[in-house]
This record gives sequence, structure tokens and C-alpha cells, in this order.
Amino acid sequence: MNYNNAAAARAPMPISSAKAVSAVIAFQKQSTPRKPAGISNSVHSRGKVRGDLQAASKLAHRDRVVLEHLPLVKAIAIRVHENLPVHVDVDDLVHAGILGLFDAASKYNPDKQVAFSSYAKHRIKGAILDSLRQLDWASRDMRRRHKQVEAATRDLASTLQRNPTEAEVAQKLGMDLERWRSMMLDLRNVGLVSASTRSSENEDLPAPDFPCKPETHPDSICAREQLRGVLGDAMKVLPERYQRVVSLYYTNEMTMKEIGGILGINESRVSQIHKAALEKMQVALEATGITSSHAF
Repeated sequence: MNYNNAAAARAPMPISSAKAVSAVIAFQKQSTPRKPAGISNSVHSRGKVRGDLQAASKLAHRDRVVLEHLPLVKAIAIRVHENLPVHVDVDDLVHAGILGLFDAASKYNPDKQVAFSSYAKHRIKGAILDSLRQLDWASRDMRRRHKQVEAATRDLASTLQRNPTEAEVAQKLGMDLERWRSMMLDLRNVGLVSASTRSSENEDLPAPDFPCKPETHPDSICAREQLRGVLGDAMKVLPERYQRVVSLYYTNEMTMKEIGGILGINESRVSQIHKAALEKMQVALEATGITSSHAF
């Protein structure tokens, strides 16, 4: 079988994507159907062994092809991501694309005289687009309501030769004013209506203010940055191994067992180092007059 290597981006895959590949491969290997056991006939036994070997060889070949074409998945995911809102995570697109790559590797027919990379890129992009449709941030019902509001507003503006008021649009849609305002709030929350939209009677007023969440307030962001800087200074008093334990535990979010495997020590020793490191950092912080995170 002749598979062409992907010519697209060769950048290293994200850690989450590599984990996704391993998980999918392990799952699909475990779910490979097996023939019923208990056949005593030697001919059938040999046929079963031969069939198992062929299936294992086929799976190994498929997995190798998938790994060779992972850069193609990343290249397509990045291209699609360029036209999406910033809150969409490119790693989610890569994960969906990997599932499409597995599908392509399973269904590819070399007799069609089509290069695998050409065939796979359509499957990969299709899988990514399907995942985006499933994650659509506005339901069909919300989009339908939005279209109804737009149509009613256009009709009233054409009839009245001016922008209609909230009460007029609500009456046109057959609902009371309170229900109308509740619906408009829902539409604003999913981004279908601009948050700065105002009714015609209030169009001369400045755009409304919407309070942000406490954790996204500029003061909170600044305080977190200051706290991070102070903790970084406190870590400098720790021995190198202590610093590594703290970094792996809090930054990389690894378990103490995983950290022990990296450092070549047991989990109990990692716990002791972690406790001692925090005590040393506490002393360093208290020396600068900081006794609580509330200082920020």
C-alpha cells in the first residue's frame, strides 16, 4: 500500500494530541472483535491463528500510517482555527481530526489510485467540521428566534418609517414586554445580538455597561500576576530538586507518583519534599511581610 507522507506542517504535536492518539489506539485494539473460542478442529485453529495475525498486522500498519500523518492533522486544524473565534481550542480540533484520520486509514482503498494524503485530508477536515457543529454555541431554537426578531423589526421599520420601540416589536411577536426583554438577554448572552444594542427611545444614551466576572477583572488579573511573581521569588530559596517537585506538581499538574517516577524516588519521598518545600517558601514569604494571599 502506497501512502504519501503529509507535506504539511512538521511542528511537534501537542501533548494532549499525543495522549489522544495513544488512547484511541489502545481503545480500538481492545475493541477488536475476536472469533469465538473453543474450536477443537486443528484446521479451524490454524485458520484462527492466521486470521489473528493478519488482523494484528493490519492494525499495526494502520497505526503506523496514522502516526506518520499526524502533522497533516495539525496543519488542517490550524488552517480551520484561523477562521474561528478565539475561545475555540485548536487542540480540540486536532483531536477531532485524529479521529477522522483513523477513519480514513480504516477505509482507504489503494485500488482507487488516489494518494492517501489526498483522501485523508477530506476525512480529517470533515471530522473537524462535524465536531464544530456539535459544539455550536447557539441552538437552532435561538437562531430561529433571532430571525423572527430581525423580520419583525424590518417589517415595523418599513411600516412606521422609523425604528420600532421595544413594546412595538414585542406586540408584533405576540409577547409581553418582560418576555421580550428576557429573550433579548438570552440572544445577547450567546452573541446573536450586540450587547451595545439599545432601543430607539434610548439610542442617545451611552452603551450599557456589563459587569465582568471577578476573576476577569483587571485588578484580579494584576493581583494574580503579582502573587505569581512573589511565589517565583520564594521558590528561588529552594534546592533544585525541591523546585522541580513544586513545578511538576503545581504547573504540570502531575501526581506525586508520576513525579517520583521522573525523579527516581518513591511517592512517600516526593510527599516529604513537597511538604518541606512549602514550609521553606512560607518562611521566605513571611520574611517579606506576606502571611496570606489576601495581601493581594
